[in-house]
Amino acid sequence: MKYLCLLFILTTTCVFSQTDQKIYDIINAVSEDRIKKDIKILTEFGTRNTFSDTISSTRGIGAARRWIKSEFETISKDCNNCMKVFYQKDLVTTKMSERVPHDAWVVNVVAIQIGTKYPNRFIIMSGDIDSRNSDGSNFTEDAPGANDNASGMAGTIEAARVLSKYKFESSIIYVGLSGEEQGLFGGAGLARYAKKKGWDIIGVLNNDMIGNITGEDGIIDNRAFRIFSEPVPANETQKERRMRRFYGGEVDGISRQLARYTHKTVKTYMPEMNPMMIYRLDRFGRGGHHRPFNDLGYAGIRIMEAHENYTQQHQDIRIENGIKYGDTFEHVNFGYAKKLTAVNAITIASLAFAPPAPKTLEIGGIVQASVKLKWNKVPSAKGYKIYWRDTTSPTWDQSRYVESSEFTLKGIVIDNFFFGVAAVGKNGYESIVTFPNKVFR
Repeated sequence: MKYLCLLFILTTTCVFSQTDQKIYDIINAVSEDRIKKDIKILTEFGTRNTFSDTISSTRGIGAARRWIKSEFETISKDCNNCMKVFYQKDLVTTKMSERVPHDAWVVNVVAIQIGTKYPNRFIIMSGDIDSRNSDGSNFTEDAPGANDNASGMAGTIEAARVLSKYKFESSIIYVGLSGEEQGLFGGAGLARYAKKKGWDIIGVLNNDMIGNITGEDGIIDNRAFRIFSEPVPANETQKERRMRRFYGGEVDGISRQLARYTHKTVKTYMPEMNPMMIYRLDRFGRGGHHRPFNDLGYAGIRIMEAHENYTQQHQDIRIENGIKYGDTFEHVNFGYAKKLTAVNAITIASLAFAPPAPKTLEIGGIVQASVKLKWNKVPSAKGYKIYWRDTTSPTWDQSRYVESSEFTLKGIVIDNFFFGVAAVGKNGYESIVTFPNKVFR
C-alpha cells in the first residue's frame, strides 16, 4: 500500500492511499460457479428446517450441516489446517417458543481461521443453514431455501475458500447458524458462547438472502444492496444515553460504524456497486441473526439484496394465478451472489489486516474555534486518521492523518460536525472509526 503526500497551505501531511492489490485479487478469486454449485447442493437436501431429519445422509438439516462441516474441513486441509472446525449447539424446547414443534439441538457449524497477531480478536461472517416453507413448524415437506438462505450459506463457504489463502493479524470466523426461522436460536447460542469465551468481536456480518435481483416492486437491480445496522448498542448504560443527549451520537453506535466501514470499503474497491445504508436494525418488524449479537453489545450488521420478492420467501412450492411460489434454485442470480460475497470478503480482509481501533477517544473544544482530540495509543498502529463529517451526513467525509495520539483541529467549530478516530497499520489498513466516548474541557 502506497503513501500519498498532500501539500496544504500551512502544513504537509502524508496519508495512506486507499487501495491494495490484494483486495482486488480477493474480489477476482470469488467464484460464481462454486457458489452456484453449493446453493444447488443445499437445495437438494429437500428441507433444512431446524427440526427436520438429522439421521438421513441425503435429506434434512442433519445431512446439510454435516456437508457444510466437511466443506470447511476440506478448506482447512487445503490451507495446511489453518482453521479449527467444530459444532456449537444448544438445546431448544417447546417451552421456549410456540414455534418449536419438538425439543431439538440447534447446531451451528463454526470454522475459525486463527489470526497471527490477535488470535482472540474476531470478525464473523454468517449464513443460515435452516430453511422453511409457509409453515415454519412444518419440518417434513420440501423447503429448498435457495435464496433464503442457501445463498448466504454458500457465500460464507466461498469467502472461507478465498480468504483461507491469506494470513491475517485478526481471526476470522465463518459460521452456518441454525434455528433462524424459529427465533434466531443459533445466533443467540453463538453470541452467548462468545461472551462466555471472552471473544473480542470486532463485528458480525450477517448474510441473509444475497441472491435475488428481481423485486416484487418491479425493479431489477444487480448492483444495489442493503446494509442494515442499529443506531446505538441495545445494552448501553444510562450514563452513555445521557452523554449522547448532550454531545450527540444518535447514529454513531458501533454497528453503525461497521456499516460505514463496509460502505467505504465497497465504494473504494467495488465502485460499480451501490451499497445502501439502512438506518434500521433490520427490515420493518422482522429479524436477522445479527440481532442476538447486538443484544449482547457486539457490533453487527445485515447484508442483503435491495429488492425482495415475497412470493419466493416462506412459501410452499406451488403455482397460483400463474405465479410460481417457492424459494427455488431457478430464481437465484448467482452473479449477484458472487458480488455480495466479494463485498463481505473485502470488508473482512480489510478489518483483519488492520490494527485494533482506539478504545477511548476524548473530545474537547466547547466555546472554541478548534477541536481537541486525544486517544489511547494502539501499539501496532503507525498512525491515526481523524475523521469528521457534517452532523447530517451518513458517511465520514473529511480526514486528517496524524502520527500522535492527540491533535487539535484548528479553525473547526465542534458544534457543527461529528468526529472520530481510526488506527492505521504499517500496511495502511484502517480500523473501524471510534466515536468519542469521553469529554474533557
